[in-house]
Amino acid sequence: MSGERAFQELSENLEGSLCRPQRSKLKKRPSCSGGLDTENTPNELIQQWSPPHKKILTSAKGKENEENVFVLARRPRKRRESTVGLCWDSLPDELLLGILSRLSLQDLLQTSRVCKRWHRLAFDESLWQSVDLVGKAQLDAELGQVLSAGALRLRCPHTCIGQPSFKSAQKLRIQHLDLSNCTVETSFLEDIISRCKHLQNLSLEGLVLSDSIIHSLAQNTEIVRLNLCGCSGFSSESLAEMLKSCTRIEEMNVSWCDFNNLHVQAIANNIPSSITQLNISGYRQNLTMEDVKAIVKRCPNLTNLDLSDSVLVTTDSFPVLQELSSLKHLGLSRCYQIHPASLIDFEKFLNLQTLEVFGLIQDSYLPILCKGLPHIQINTQPFSTVARPTSASRKDRTLWGMHCRLVYKH
Repeated sequence: MSGERAFQELSENLEGSLCRPQRSKLKKRPSCSGGLDTENTPNELIQQWSPPHKKILTSAKGKENEENVFVLARRPRKRRESTVGLCWDSLPDELLLGILSRLSLQDLLQTSRVCKRWHRLAFDESLWQSVDLVGKAQLDAELGQVLSAGALRLRCPHTCIGQPSFKSAQKLRIQHLDLSNCTVETSFLEDIISRCKHLQNLSLEGLVLSDSIIHSLAQNTEIVRLNLCGCSGFSSESLAEMLKSCTRIEEMNVSWCDFNNLHVQAIANNIPSSITQLNISGYRQNLTMEDVKAIVKRCPNLTNLDLSDSVLVTTDSFPVLQELSSLKHLGLSRCYQIHPASLIDFEKFLNLQTLEVFGLIQDSYLPILCKGLPHIQINTQPFSTVARPTSASRKDRTLWGMHCRLVYKH
């Protein structure tokens, strides 16, 4: 009996020690006592301090243990407060987008591989509004990804374009597109242009087109600048229909296309009156004086007109051109039916600022002509800038005067 009594006293002392010392220590540890109730029951206190995965160990032998249960528990470690600031995951999308907007194209693509959330944010359309891929020799699925990401401005001339691989039939947001002198199959180009409905500036210089592409262009009624220099593959009928639909065009370059006289007549008879700059050079015997008269009549607000390399244009065109009161830039290079001596008649063009007559006068005669026409700069621009996205004389990477934020660097 003496052993049983000693065992009961030990049990009572243990139970008391699990209650009284814990309460005294709680006062000294304010960081742990904040989550405890004022309950004094030892069992509840032990459960709160004990980890949930810890098993309660009890003795199983002896009748004396049926009334007294031994409980083993370990205090949890104090949680350390974070001292390193906010985590990236806690930042809202708006702040992360602001940070990503400062990254270069290569860095933005690298961050898209971090996690699913960053991949989604890295391809947010607000980050892909303007992209310059000049120097990227080959574009396949990447082109479709950039356009589908919501790009408004895209510059990728002189690029070999494969199948863009669009994942859906959605229309594109692109407004300013430069595909000048790209190597691309007509079917791939048809797929791209057919998805465009909001084009404002477009350059397809040197490409083989189709009637389907021209019909798709007719759906872009907001187009302002159109560069089709050196293009081929479409009929005069589709060209006429496109010009009837796109009534807001201000600059158009249709020089040196694979045109016959029907194409030239389609332009002369359907060109919108909104045109202020027109390059229709390179048609030798297909551009007649009647076509010139029709163009002047339909476009009275022309400020820049290039009729170069048209041998049927003669000095009889001067009175017709003089009707253009706003004309500032005129190109008559290699119009061999115009006699050099008759160029002095341009003194009557009071608003004319530049005159290009390459091939008509010899270098020895140029100073004399410049002296006779002091208000006109003669033979200063060998290349036309009408509707072209980037001037040949400029070394920057602008797109119709606009810069692109994401630039490919090779």
